[in-house]
Amino acid sequence: MSPLASYRRLFELAGPTYVVVAFLARLPLAMSQLGALLLVSDATGSYGLGGLSAGALAVANAVGAPFAGALADRIGQRHVVLVQSLAGAAALTLLVALVHADAADVAVVGAAALAGLAMPQVGPLARVRWRPITARTGEHQRRLVDVAFSYEGAADEASFALGPALVGAGVVLVSPGGALLLAAAMLAGFGTAFALHRTARSTRRDGIALPTGRLVTPVLLVLVAAQLLIGTLFGATQTGTTVLATQAGMPGVAGLVHATLGVGSAVAGVATAFLPERIGPERRMLGASAALLVLSLPLLVVDGLPALVVTVALLGCAVAPLMIAVFTLAERVVVPARVATAMTVLASATGLGYALGSSTAGRLADAHGHTAAFAVTVTAMCLEVLLVLGAQRRLRAALAAAPQPAPEHVAVPTLP
Repeated sequence: MSPLASYRRLFELAGPTYVVVAFLARLPLAMSQLGALLLVSDATGSYGLGGLSAGALAVANAVGAPFAGALADRIGQRHVVLVQSLAGAAALTLLVALVHADAADVAVVGAAALAGLAMPQVGPLARVRWRPITARTGEHQRRLVDVAFSYEGAADEASFALGPALVGAGVVLVSPGGALLLAAAMLAGFGTAFALHRTARSTRRDGIALPTGRLVTPVLLVLVAAQLLIGTLFGATQTGTTVLATQAGMPGVAGLVHATLGVGSAVAGVATAFLPERIGPERRMLGASAALLVLSLPLLVVDGLPALVVTVALLGCAVAPLMIAVFTLAERVVVPARVATAMTVLASATGLGYALGSSTAGRLADAHGHTAAFAVTVTAMCLEVLLVLGAQRRLRAALAAAPQPAPEHVAVPTLP
């Protein structure tokens, strides 16, 4: 089955409504961190408190996501995502109210953390649905799932380019609080729609027995480390971009420059489906990590925004292929009953890596400028190549030993 035919078949199986809802439901998470930063900083005049609030939201989401994923493995996604969507929307609304009421700093940071803890990781959970969605496609299922993961990687990257843009538009047209309330409304609406969509029934488990099978393995630890380093790339690159844009007297364009990373990554993510099937995910992971290292090196010499835009856009072209390979490996080697947990663990690793990269790069940039911040990106990609290269034999062995799971562990819905 060709890649174009595979994409067409996937959208036929899931339905266009699901594709739209699953994309829009992940935008609030992409909007919330920047939205919290701008809201708190604008209201209090303190970038320190704004950064602390945004960081609390990101870290709380990274910590809470695996627990939500494990619960979704146990009882299905419908109830978990529904509660998270409504609770997350309420927490974002509470954050806006507390800021406008001049509440104590600890209350503001606590509300931000509560919002992060409650918000669902829609992207990883959407990946889990594709195996049962394609369960009746016979010999084409493996190919369809791989193409679905290519699409999901592109959708994630597009969301993290579009989300900050929506926040920026909301700030300009309404206010920082209005931008965050837009995220809350989208989460309540599209998050609920994602939770209640018929595909959520495909992840429901009968009874409340704990999922069986080992989750933490050496292979999963390799994948978690890989995502941690990719998150470090995101955080360090965004910090370096912000510093360089500020030095150029145009701090407002930093978000737009960093968005080109997501644009390039989204395009490359869709194109990943066109790679020959004989090139396994472990080899794609190695090739993408090597490309990221090479493409990150020009960051050490850029000294203006035009060169930075080109460099960041090209760098993005290797991000999605690496992340797609990581999530594909996890889907194949993790026991089916623990896949949602594994996906949310990987997403959490990305968030923690972002926090590590931004904080480290920020400290270095204060002392040595934007080049030092970008050096964190390059260092992370050096470590990424060494990690993936050293794990090639283990990854190949895990893929060879992984069974092709039958869909008995899920209740497959009737799809048109």
